Amino acid sequence: MTNVPLSDLPANEKAERASSFGGVAEQYESFRPAPAESSVDWLLDGRRVAAAVDLGAGTGACTRLLLARVETVAAVEPDERMRVVLRSEVPTAKVLDGRGELIPLTDASVDAVVASSSWHWMEPEPTLREVARVLRPGGTLGVLWSAPDPEGPFMAQARALLESQSFDAENNTAEKDSSAPPDNLANVVLADADRPSPTLEIPDDLDLPFEQPDFAEFREDLALTADQMIGLMGTLSIFILMPEERRLRIFDQTRRLLRDALGIDGETTADLTFKTDAWRARRR
Repeated sequence: MTNVPLSDLPANEKAERASSFGGVAEQYESFRPAPAESSVDWLLDGRRVAAAVDLGAGTGACTRLLLARVETVAAVEPDERMRVVLRSEVPTAKVLDGRGELIPLTDASVDAVVASSSWHWMEPEPTLREVARVLRPGGTLGVLWSAPDPEGPFMAQARALLESQSFDAENNTAEKDSSAPPDNLANVVLADADRPSPTLEIPDDLDLPFEQPDFAEFREDLALTADQMIGLMGTLSIFILMPEERRLRIFDQTRRLLRDALGIDGETTADLTFKTDAWRARRR
């Protein structure tokens, strides 16, 4: 499996990774946290609106937040395996088979379209045109990306250890790790090795009816056990598609590091800082 930025992946490999999450849908539901609630409030300007779309809804983490603020939410998700979990866990949402490039809704029918940790899997130009079609004038396109903050205290501590060594739990000695992914294990423990930069950009040459987007960051600390951290790692496409032997070896190394170097074992938790990057663009 290639370990390069998503934007540089061949189309077939990007499609394979985009469709990989359904194979771990139950795990995804259990371990992937929602974006910060404050980020959703910011996207909606603190208003309660009539209708919204969660685009690339996954198993419904963001859908739940929208339902607390929106009268009707359409959760659009292309993977049937994810939709099965979504329907079960969020029965009050209107779950639809669709994608950013083909949204199964009528023209000018919603007040907000939100893509949470999904925008980078979509083709920007056709998706922007579809979003413009279904949004009412004055409606909002919101793009969220939520992940462990690589500059947060816990991640900084873990990264410093991992960049220099891996720990031999039996002998309590440090040794170089040859089984880590190419650009070092520090970049994949608790965060994606090729963390995308899903910046919402509105190209001027496309003549789209959007204002240029605003940007904001939101942070919150979540207390996670080692099992929850390993579970989160298992929902990343780089690990889902990795050969099982290599994946389990990396998970074992990570578990030993959490236990022996950071003291995270059993029910012990660590406060992991999650950062949500948020963009919003108003439809004219």
